[in-house]
Amino acid sequence: MVERAARVGDVARRVLLSGIGLGALACALLADTAARAESLPEALVKAYQTNPQLNAERARQRATDENVPQALAAYRPQIIAGLSVGLQAVRDQLPGNVIQTATLKPWQIGVTVTQTLFNGFKTANSVRVAELQVQSGREALRNVGQGVLLDAVTAYTNVLANQTLVEAQRANVNFLKETQAITQRRLNAGDVTPTDTAQAEARLNRGLADLNAAEVNFAISQATYAQVVGNPPSQLRPAETIDRLLPRSREDSIALALREHPAVTAAGFDVDVASTSIRVAESSLMPNVNVQGSVSRSRDSDPTLGTFGTDQASVIGQLTQPIYDGGTAASQTRQAKEVAAQSRLVLDQVRNQAKTAVVSAWVANEGAKIAVSASESEVKAAEVALAGVQKEAAGGQRTTVDVLNAQQDLITARARLIGAQRDRVIASYTLLSATGRLDVKTLNLKTPDYLPEVHYHQVRDAWHGLRTPSGQ
Repeated sequence: MVERAARVGDVARRVLLSGIGLGALACALLADTAARAESLPEALVKAYQTNPQLNAERARQRATDENVPQALAAYRPQIIAGLSVGLQAVRDQLPGNVIQTATLKPWQIGVTVTQTLFNGFKTANSVRVAELQVQSGREALRNVGQGVLLDAVTAYTNVLANQTLVEAQRANVNFLKETQAITQRRLNAGDVTPTDTAQAEARLNRGLADLNAAEVNFAISQATYAQVVGNPPSQLRPAETIDRLLPRSREDSIALALREHPAVTAAGFDVDVASTSIRVAESSLMPNVNVQGSVSRSRDSDPTLGTFGTDQASVIGQLTQPIYDGGTAASQTRQAKEVAAQSRLVLDQVRNQAKTAVVSAWVANEGAKIAVSASESEVKAAEVALAGVQKEAAGGQRTTVDVLNAQQDLITARARLIGAQRDRVIASYTLLSATGRLDVKTLNLKTPDYLPEVHYHQVRDAWHGLRTPSGQ
């Protein structure tokens, strides 16, 4: 028994020494590839620039910008040109049974200009609604940007954690393989019983299953990373938390979220949109004043053959006052008021959700700190315990299964530490996102910030043109 335990202890020491050697080799390789390693900020930059979801939302916002020039068009004159050309056979019977025939080729050309002078302030309110929709859309875009950056952080840390876990499980499998091989040789020599080999084999199979699960999760995390960031992960550097950017207290975090979170500000703009839409609906009940000018010229258009051509020019002012439209305008006004009431309730709901998200993120971040500290202590204790069991095994006071149990405890502790470190990074970014400040400017990312107002000013006062500012 003493000899058997001593051999197991020797195996454990050799594996430990080989692990130290592998660690030194890994450090050398990391130093060699540091120049081409990708950091978390670099991954966030790529996601911010290339993520399809974010780019699609930017395109949606550019389309929303066009609502403003469409609303402003009602201030401008409407010009319509008309041209008609035809062929007409005429047979006129005059007094005295005189028959007069002719083949006419009538044509007419004209231009009509219509200018709205007053429409119950519908145009002004419609422009205001369009501008508020643009503001709401910008906040929605900012919210999507936060989500994409948080997805990139999650994908990045998942790849790191799963890769580290795969390496830990591989080291564990190597240890178990060597232990199982030595136990099998000693069984053949009659030094141990089949129970020892069965225990070693069972632990090896468990280690292989754990390694397979870790490799599957690693492959999935790599695919998710490529989807979010835009390219497969290469050599990733360790991710750091962003505690320096977080508010100092839970109350400060809540106040910041209620004031700056894009979901809250977007809901606030939606309330303004709905309130202004009431005035747009009410304008249908007010008078409209238009002035219309037209110029036209026609030739061969008189079937009586009395005139050869006609030139006309006119200016007409028109005032209309709706009296009764079957109740349509009144119903639309009531509908707009109910939508405004709904939007105010939605704003309250979004505020409550933002507050809940901040509290949850704050608690999760604080809990992640404790989890990391506890996991680090657990790993240290498990390492000490394994070393002690190995020494006791060398002295014949411990069995093979005791060493295997200590090794399993250490692997489990390291897995928990890896997960806790991952959760710690994600929790800090989640809290920053909950406060509404997970953006390029706050993170100081080395990429130009996307400015939606640039496109807005490019198209706001455009009177014509079919091409977009990007040339499409």
